Amino acid sequence: MELNFNFKEIFSAFMVLFAVIDITGSTPIILGLKEKGLKVEAGKAAIFSCGIFLLFLFLGDAILSLFGVDIQSFAVAGSIIILILASEMLLDVEIFKYNGPGGSATIVPIIFPLIAGAGALTTVVSLRAEYHVENIIVAILLNMVIVYFVMRYLNIAERILGKGGVYILRKFFGIILLAIAVKLFTANITSLFQP
Repeated sequence: MELNFNFKEIFSAFMVLFAVIDITGSTPIILGLKEKGLKVEAGKAAIFSCGIFLLFLFLGDAILSLFGVDIQSFAVAGSIIILILASEMLLDVEIFKYNGPGGSATIVPIIFPLIAGAGALTTVVSLRAEYHVENIIVAILLNMVIVYFVMRYLNIAERILGKGGVYILRKFFGIILLAIAVKLFTANITSLFQP
């Protein structure tokens, strides 16, 4: 099998996932959990999240075919989810409710839904319609490295960015996500109407 590593694809997929995962935007939530005395394990969060992303990347197609859905249809559905996530970031509203079960702070709510949530998993499968798998894998791994370092050095990251910096980053990536949602939608919607 020929590998198609492409820096532009890696960078684009990386930026999409970085914006959707939004680990910098999640720092206030994670800091709040730490203040409540809950244990937050950076290594465990990064490794488990990576495993979930890779599992979904490779089994996503099988799951879709089980329901008779093609990748283009899923990409269109994914673009709508990304649009909603972008709206949350830009308008400061909560559309997705994080009502997961109680338990470990590392697994719930950090791994799911903060890192590997519905939006991020949908995005991973949607990216397959646009990019080569190997480039998506590299993008996932790079994002998990960032997730680890941000969580490991949370207090330093917050001091560097400040509350204003986190807010500005959130707005900036909200606009990027909105543009990505439009691109993903327009690139895949036409194929659904072709005979």
